[in-house]
Amino acid sequence: MSADVTQLAMDLIARPSVTPLDEGCQTLMGKHLSAAGFTLEPMVFEDTTNLWARRGTQAPVFCFAGHTDVVPTGDLSRWHTPPFEPTIIDGYLHGRGAADMKGSLAAMLVATERFVAKHPDHHGSIAYLITSDEEGPFVNGTTRVIDTLEARNEKITWALVGEPSSTYKLGDVVKNGRRGSLTGNLTVNGIQGHVAYPHLADNPIHKATPALTELAQMHWDNGNAFFPPTSFQIANINGGTGASNVIPGNLQVMFNFRYSTEVTADELISRVLGILDAHGLDYDISWVFNGLPFLTGEGPLLEATKTAIREVTGYDTSPLTTGGTSDGRFIAPTGAQVIELGPVNATIHKVNECVKVADLEQLALCYEKLLEKLLC
Repeated sequence: MSADVTQLAMDLIARPSVTPLDEGCQTLMGKHLSAAGFTLEPMVFEDTTNLWARRGTQAPVFCFAGHTDVVPTGDLSRWHTPPFEPTIIDGYLHGRGAADMKGSLAAMLVATERFVAKHPDHHGSIAYLITSDEEGPFVNGTTRVIDTLEARNEKITWALVGEPSSTYKLGDVVKNGRRGSLTGNLTVNGIQGHVAYPHLADNPIHKATPALTELAQMHWDNGNAFFPPTSFQIANINGGTGASNVIPGNLQVMFNFRYSTEVTADELISRVLGILDAHGLDYDISWVFNGLPFLTGEGPLLEATKTAIREVTGYDTSPLTTGGTSDGRFIAPTGAQVIELGPVNATIHKVNECVKVADLEQLALCYEKLLEKLLC
């Protein structure tokens, strides 16, 4: 007999698993998975708790992927109810992680229990890849588990990431890809001096401004049918000593690209360096690769997802690649098809985060039908 999806979500929310803490969430999930015939393989890397669980030994492998960690609560006085005391108000389950993404985890487990009870000899394998390091620095979580699996040539065929993909109603949007993310940390060097003697100094802010303007106005690409054009955004600028009579000695600029499959990270770096050099800047720069763009086009996973949503909700979904990054960026490079399907994302990371109770049951039904279409 399967668990109640709402109660299971509440049990998970009650654990204050602020990243990178897990606080027993994976132990709770493991009990359900073990009872359903899964082999559990905990993987702890540094401060991060991960779980790889699998039922079956044959391909294809359908993997539910997600995270038990949540973002900090913020100002507790602004919450209607304590964030780790799950409460149902007017048909909505309130609590930190309700939408991102403990509601999805509960729906995955219930869907799996129901599916296995109906189809104990299902085709292929079902797996779970769960981490407590998605909301944090993401260095010891999914990416480390994937490295472990790749080292032993254990492949995922299809991955369903339970991120809150929906916009207005459950299933109206699924994410079938994500843009790449590349961060640049730029230091423009000058010479500090007195503002009354500018000829004895070299103002890096004045020197950098034309180059930054050109970067901000640059047309990087046109995007394509699946991705919007590449976006360049300056995230932070810092220069000066805080005194009005001092020309700063350097300027720090942090910027980020969200880029499509029409351009590579190497191409973006080359073009940035070309602009900086053309303006004659004395600079140092370092790069952080946050994730490559990926796309799951038409195929078994996307088609099954569309059909499952239509059968449960009665309407068609829209596959989109908008939004931030997800752990799908670590799974897709292995050759797996990746889809993100989860609750409405209107309250994620906010105070009074909540999810519609009825949506949790519908989400479990969508997940169950997806399993049936791919593994029966």
